[in-house]
Amino acid sequence: MLDAPTIEHLPLALRKLYEEAEGRVISAFGIQTPPRIGLTCHTTEVGYSVNPAYVEAIEEAGGIPILLPTLKKSDRHIALLETLDGLLLTGGGDIHPSFLGEEPIPELGKIDYARDRYELELILFAYRRNIPILGICRGFQMLNVALGGTLMQDLYKGSPLPPSLYKRLSTPINHSPEIDKQEGAHTITFTKGYSMLAEIMGHSAGDVMWVNSLHHQAIGTLSKELQLEAVAPDGIIEAAVGYPNKPIIGVQWHPEHMVRGGNEEMKALFAFFVQESALFAQAKNIHSKSIVLDSHTDTPMLMDAESDLTIRGEGKVDAIKMEEGKVSATIMAAYLPQGKRTSEELLKAQDFALNKLKTIESIVGKHKDRLCYATSVEEIKKAKKNGLLSIIPAIENGYALGKSLTILEEYRRRGVVYITLCHNGDNDLCDAACRSNQEHGGLSTFGREVVVKMNDLGILVDISHASDDTIADVLEVSRCPIIASHSSCRALCPHPRNLTDEQICRIAQAGGVVQICLYEDFISEQRGLTSVQEAANHIDHIVALAGYEAVGIGSDFDGGGDLLGCHGSNDLINLTVELLRRGYSEEQLIAILGGNFLRVMEAAGR
Repeated sequence: MLDAPTIEHLPLALRKLYEEAEGRVISAFGIQTPPRIGLTCHTTEVGYSVNPAYVEAIEEAGGIPILLPTLKKSDRHIALLETLDGLLLTGGGDIHPSFLGEEPIPELGKIDYARDRYELELILFAYRRNIPILGICRGFQMLNVALGGTLMQDLYKGSPLPPSLYKRLSTPINHSPEIDKQEGAHTITFTKGYSMLAEIMGHSAGDVMWVNSLHHQAIGTLSKELQLEAVAPDGIIEAAVGYPNKPIIGVQWHPEHMVRGGNEEMKALFAFFVQESALFAQAKNIHSKSIVLDSHTDTPMLMDAESDLTIRGEGKVDAIKMEEGKVSATIMAAYLPQGKRTSEELLKAQDFALNKLKTIESIVGKHKDRLCYATSVEEIKKAKKNGLLSIIPAIENGYALGKSLTILEEYRRRGVVYITLCHNGDNDLCDAACRSNQEHGGLSTFGREVVVKMNDLGILVDISHASDDTIADVLEVSRCPIIASHSSCRALCPHPRNLTDEQICRIAQAGGVVQICLYEDFISEQRGLTSVQEAANHIDHIVALAGYEAVGIGSDFDGGGDLLGCHGSNDLINLTVELLRRGYSEEQLIAILGGNFLRVMEAAGR
């Protein structure tokens, strides 16, 4: 009905509208789809609404605003969030004091309990999925409460305040003045040293900026998940961020109204938020359509026969976290600490490894509707196609062989994809990088036989934890590409467990791959401050040395792997976002996130 020939008969105004709309569609052809930003709504007797200023600010910044009505069922919340690339928590009424563990004070304003519950659940689910969040006024307060912070029910009267807050309110200012919302009402001061928010908004740390103000509740104690960014003259917390740990920004003022007034600082804030959402959308798309493979986790250390990988556990890896981070496959290693090398202890080591492998397979087998015990590239790809998560077996420490070559055949039957030749301490195969007496000068005679046999069986040789001499010997003996399942770059972090530039290049030249380890000690010497940005530096380094085909990710989750912004399988997408921010292409990321490791598996006959 509305094809080109038919619109000629429509009224002029309607025909002109359709023609202009069609022109905009043509001009936008080929442009990346704008990120979809969910906006929480205010509930009224006649429906759901938001102030148009929010919608205008998101649209002007390049996003698609989507209004979110208050839903009551948590499964709907998750389904809704899966369609979004960013979440904007809008302003509104007061927060129910039950979520603070407090009784209401007389000054408490209007409450929407259903909205409070809904937004708290949205924050929880978005936080776990690393969806960028911008909280404005009440939205900032909701973020803080959801993440374990406190709230002042009223700035000036009757709210129970911790002693640390008494002094900062000694000279309060009016936080709800009758001043045009498009204009500044009071100043804020950005934190000294470094302020991410100041940088975003075109300022420097310690600078002063004017903001509007429309609130009587305020942040009490700031959540430990957030970093202070700005305060008002009376000490009230005005802004905080979750970076580099989580993509979260909270501001106490209403930047959307100041955008209407043409304020460039506030436009920059929305532009940053929408751009972060666009990066997340790209990362989500790449994860969804490719095989994202984590080449080393020690989760089996936490497992016994009764474990259930399909429920959220205390560990860093389970089916729920993998689904949240859109991780397709995880290699779970049967880890053995280096023990005594008597005949009796070597037999115990073999039994331990076999029993752990049986446990992994049994646990996965109980949930064939969600998990696949995958032992080949074909099985991993099939699982991805069928919507299943691949759990892949490996062994960490050749101590599990004892002095037996034939047991390798049993490990191969069990599906073991790789064996890490050693751990901390020498064994009968080789010398280790740490706690070593260098007794063999690299590979032992038996170790050389093991490498040849592993090549024959299609079991990848993993040189993580091995000494420099051992690595040199493996490169000489192995006919197949080798891997470092969880190692990083010695040039960036001088740890003996890390690889030299020469080793990285030789592994790459032989067709192998180095999987960057997310264990802080192997990434940076800045303890407690290491983030996905530093991990990305190691990826950059290998790409510069040997190309993007030579690197991947082996988190070492549940074995010490843990960085700011990457605490579990659900957080691996943050590393993808960081690499996108640095300009990596989709093709490169598909290779780094899993394609390179799969290529080496295929080369080994898997």
